Amino acid sequence: MNCSIARSLDQVGEWWSLLIIRECMLGTTRFDEFQERLGIARNILTSRLNRLTELGILEKSPLEGRRLGYRLTPKGEELFPVLMALLQWGDKWAPGPHGGSVRYVERDTGKTLEPVGPRAADGRLLGYRDVRMMPGPGATESTHARIAARNLAILGENDADH
Repeated sequence: MNCSIARSLDQVGEWWSLLIIRECMLGTTRFDEFQERLGIARNILTSRLNRLTELGILEKSPLEGRRLGYRLTPKGEELFPVLMALLQWGDKWAPGPHGGSVRYVERDTGKTLEPVGPRAADGRLLGYRDVRMMPGPGATESTHARIAARNLAILGENDADH
């Protein structure tokens, strides 16, 4: 599919994969820790760890003795804003009975993180009705048509006007 979202979901869109990545961001490194904290079956965990390693999202790293653990690669670390967006969305639209269970704050100031999302040059958070889609270098004819249809349906703008 000629879609970056679909290609991303192919790599990390499975439920357990994102939870494993979350665990890595919480400092989990060992197989038995992942299994205990997630309550995941060994065969599924093995499969997901192998897949995330093959994709270059995780890498095996030496632990004490001859054991190996897992840690995020730079590619994996770049999923941090994705997880923050999911957490913030969940806190707003699918909160627990007492609200969110975790607050993320800036290390140096202690201030709560601002909402994740695209921002205007002046720092304003932009919604999907505030942005126009434009074809990228990998756009096909059908992508051009879908972009034009989206901009017309959502923004009321014809691409010929721009």
